[in-house]
Amino acid sequence: MLSLAFYLLFLLVFVVFAVYAERKTAAFIQNRLGPMEVGPRGMLQTVADLLKMIQKEDIKADAVDKLPFLIAPIIVFVAVFAGFSVLPLNAEVAGSNVSGGLFLMLAIISLDVLGILMAGWASNNKYSLFGSMRSVAQIVSYEIPIGLSVLCVVIITGTLDLQKTSLLQSGRGLIDWNIIQHPVLIIPFLIFFISGLAESNRTPFDLPESESELIGGYHTEYSGFRWGIFMLSEYGMMLLLSIVGAILFFGGWNSPLVRIGSWDLYTMTSGTVWGTFWLLSKALLLVFIQMWVRWTLPRLRVDQLMSLSWKYLTPLSILMLFICGIWKLWLIS
Repeated sequence: MLSLAFYLLFLLVFVVFAVYAERKTAAFIQNRLGPMEVGPRGMLQTVADLLKMIQKEDIKADAVDKLPFLIAPIIVFVAVFAGFSVLPLNAEVAGSNVSGGLFLMLAIISLDVLGILMAGWASNNKYSLFGSMRSVAQIVSYEIPIGLSVLCVVIITGTLDLQKTSLLQSGRGLIDWNIIQHPVLIIPFLIFFISGLAESNRTPFDLPESESELIGGYHTEYSGFRWGIFMLSEYGMMLLLSIVGAILFFGGWNSPLVRIGSWDLYTMTSGTVWGTFWLLSKALLLVFIQMWVRWTLPRLRVDQLMSLSWKYLTPLSILMLFICGIWKLWLIS
């Protein structure tokens, strides 16, 4: 419960700063300034936007199916946030003690498709329905390569417990990271990262919300706080997958520093507070890369998106599953 409460507080604060960081990142890449007026260098612009959003009227069209329309954003957020319950915060705070925590998390967050489909259907709007169908097809398609890439790590580590996965990467800094100890995991990490972009509806996979075609996708009819819940869920999914990626491939809460001569930098930068710092630092770096990708690459077409999943990522992830199995046999022989 301690880790879940921390993640809830961190998520709320994270979204405020992440929106500002994303707008500044986009401005830098596009050679402009971004927010500059509200607060020093525009740092309070996101706070002003948040206050404005909360005060907006909660508008519901007459033709919407009210009950599923109202609860759809809650289902999406709960499904995403429940995934944080199995994440270890540091060596002492391990999240919920579930031996199969990794698969439990993947199962829980996959339920967000129910809320997305419900939002599109209940809106009684063809653009919302098209957006929700696109999103469901996209998420279901990319859950396969992301699940297989996670299985590659499970084969090598021999555990579904994320805390044990972090412990297996402790002792010598970045030398013990899975992606360094087992270079065969480089390709599964790339598959995991690409599929994570699709799971989060991030560019170049933001087809469900493509404004030029669908106005706003499955949340076209939403406004104010309910629309904000969808955005909170999207940034929550970004953060969740980034933390999972950091745990599976980059040492989790372990320090990246190594021993240099008589200086044991790893031990000096380990502990409860340090562990939380390293885990969140690695995750935020992956979040920044996702933002960087968003403002660099163009959006894919629907056929390109589905082809990437079924023709390339899924077969490649199956191949890597066999390669990781052979690698594991070689390690234990």
